[in-house]
Amino acid sequence: MTNLSNREITLNRTVPVYDTADVVVIGGGPAGTAAAICSARCGRKTILLEHSGQLGGMGTLGNVSVFMGIGNVTGIYREIISEFLPAALPDSHHESIWPQYSPFELRHYLNGKLEKEGVEVYYHVSFVSSIVEDNRVVGVVANTREGLRAFAGRVVIDCTGDARVAQDAGVPTKAGRDEDGLTQPMTLMFMMQDTGKPVRQKLPDDCYKYESIPDLPQGRHLFWGGMGDGTLLVNMTRVKGNGAKIRDINYAEKESLRQALSVANYLQRTNHPNHILSHVPGQVGVRETNQIEGRYTLTEDDLTSSRRFEDVVAQTNYEIDIHNPTGGANTDERKLDGYDIPYRCMLPVNIEGLIVAGRSISATHVAMSSMRVQATCYALGQAAGVAAAIAIETGASVADVSIPTLHQRLSEQGVVFAKQHAR
Repeated sequence: MTNLSNREITLNRTVPVYDTADVVVIGGGPAGTAAAICSARCGRKTILLEHSGQLGGMGTLGNVSVFMGIGNVTGIYREIISEFLPAALPDSHHESIWPQYSPFELRHYLNGKLEKEGVEVYYHVSFVSSIVEDNRVVGVVANTREGLRAFAGRVVIDCTGDARVAQDAGVPTKAGRDEDGLTQPMTLMFMMQDTGKPVRQKLPDDCYKYESIPDLPQGRHLFWGGMGDGTLLVNMTRVKGNGAKIRDINYAEKESLRQALSVANYLQRTNHPNHILSHVPGQVGVRETNQIEGRYTLTEDDLTSSRRFEDVVAQTNYEIDIHNPTGGANTDERKLDGYDIPYRCMLPVNIEGLIVAGRSISATHVAMSSMRVQATCYALGQAAGVAAAIAIETGASVADVSIPTLHQRLSEQGVVFAKQHAR
């Protein structure tokens, strides 16, 4: 039915079910890959739907190819480091490491990893709609290369990063700062390569000629050169906007590329005359969009007071790290001693059969600035996958999963929590 005069249509379609599984994971970033691996390891048939042609989320798609130090290299994240970056593996589970990596090699590694674990990955499959029966999410409709198809599951895990499944199922969400709704800005990270000789400099006419550090989008130099092969990983662009908004992302894709070309030219003219622009990813990196309303909301006070929880599923000491939501040059960076993230943050308030993992868990703007990094998302995904499997095995709702059982299963999968008192 169409009613274009009211600027809306009603879509009534019969969509075939393409596949059915115990656990359906939507989104193949760090949280999604971890959730799928760990659900499958619990003996559950697991499928993973990924809208692009590669796994890894912003770590591959957006060239965010450095793992930020979280103070807890444990569980599936530790396993990935041990296999993919063994030279970076620390002796202790509770050390911070900041390894840089090749996004192309991580993409290949994750393909093989999920194959070995028996996870069915569907690429180029984009979420369209949640399937809800009796207040329970029982699957999703997705757009595929063969048209609309449905994927049914006993538990669904939303790892879209934007809480897309949760939103469509009716879960309340919020975005950005309380005072104005502004989210952290977007950044297009890119790589430059040392050629050993001065390179030809080129600056398109519509780009910016940055002359000094204060002129730069972030007002600072921020890059890594830890690969040992002359590669420079550059994080110096900044575009105001919410990456879950159509117009904002449209603008950001164009503006971030303009800034990337301008920053590369600046670096060539200043202290990197031998570096050529070697890789620009296919999409801008998005830090923050939507947070669900969960059964508990992680707060700034939880972080700064080092709060511990009985239902802990992830731990981190990554700093409060808020890139200025107005697009200005400053960044709010505050060190933390470490804190817990409780399982309840992944549970929507008003819907069954759904777990949310990754950056869109229930957290305030300040709290999510710390918990949003890749390693923590791997930990949250691991907990979601194991919790989903336990719910299916025991017949419990995902909200009523036994926390001691969850902790036992996580321990069996290599998770080691810091021994600190919960309150």
